Amino acid sequence: MIAADLGRFGLLATLPVADALGVLTLPQLYAVAFATGALSVLFNVADSTLFVALVPPDRYVEGNSLIYGSRALSLVGGPSISGLLVQWLTAPFAIAADAVSFLGSAALLRRIRVEEPPPAAPTEGALAAGARFIASSPFIRACLCACATVNFFTTAFVTLFVLYAVRTLHVDAGVLGVVLGAGAVGGLVGAALAKRLSAGLGLGWTCAVGAFVFTAPLGLVPLAGGSKAAVLGMLFIAEFASDVGVMVFDISLGSIFAAAIPDSLRARVTGAFQAVNFGTRPLGALTAGGLATLVGVRPTLWIAVGGATLGFLWLLPVASSARELDRPRREN
Repeated sequence: MIAADLGRFGLLATLPVADALGVLTLPQLYAVAFATGALSVLFNVADSTLFVALVPPDRYVEGNSLIYGSRALSLVGGPSISGLLVQWLTAPFAIAADAVSFLGSAALLRRIRVEEPPPAAPTEGALAAGARFIASSPFIRACLCACATVNFFTTAFVTLFVLYAVRTLHVDAGVLGVVLGAGAVGGLVGAALAKRLSAGLGLGWTCAVGAFVFTAPLGLVPLAGGSKAAVLGMLFIAEFASDVGVMVFDISLGSIFAAAIPDSLRARVTGAFQAVNFGTRPLGALTAGGLATLVGVRPTLWIAVGGATLGFLWLLPVASSARELDRPRREN
């Protein structure tokens, strides 16, 4: 995880340097985006194993709530600061600030002292072993289908969102950053609600509810119109409600994975899951660009919202089957 952080710092730092020297090119941007994405997958795979080494089973939801709550807190100020940095100092300075953040992450990770589970014996087809476990587990398989669907369509949405907000809705970049940062307070609300919802509904149903609430409010964006205040209000509500949902979705999903996946297969299952889950994102972005060219940006946003919202349907048939995962929390 530390190596992944340092690698992402080094990669992102090349962009403002190249821009200052006047040698920044699209191939460099593509290469940096690809490499940082690969390092992010490595980081997340390792993170899932470190989590279960640090947190006891009866506190998985609480632990994930703290982790994702801190993420939500960072999103409150992050978009606002980035929007202002882009508007005042141009994009390369915003990327430089992002690069430095990975140094802070590496420094904090260096302070963790924990007895990690021993690595699994190396075998051929490690990714295939993870894929086989996913295929054999109805609930994990449904989670993968739901996540892949949601990520594909929400990436398509995000690809066009800023373009639509700035060019069609005529929202300044700085104002948009402030609105999104304020809306991200919803993530703090979602992190606070996740434990209570999972205690009442169970992890399976909480995950399904979170997936729906994450995606459905995004429909307010292509629906936005009228006065500037009305447009900003609808964007804020969409961001706030969606961030409530994504936190509930992510926290319950992370807790399910921590409880359901055996330690010996955790990294392999996470790797296989992330390969599919993250692989949908560039496809979603490409699809968004193609559709926007053919039918326009606003209709494409509607298609993205509709497709993303339907993602929760994958979880409905198996939501009750996750009840056994709630047992350790109820017993404690």
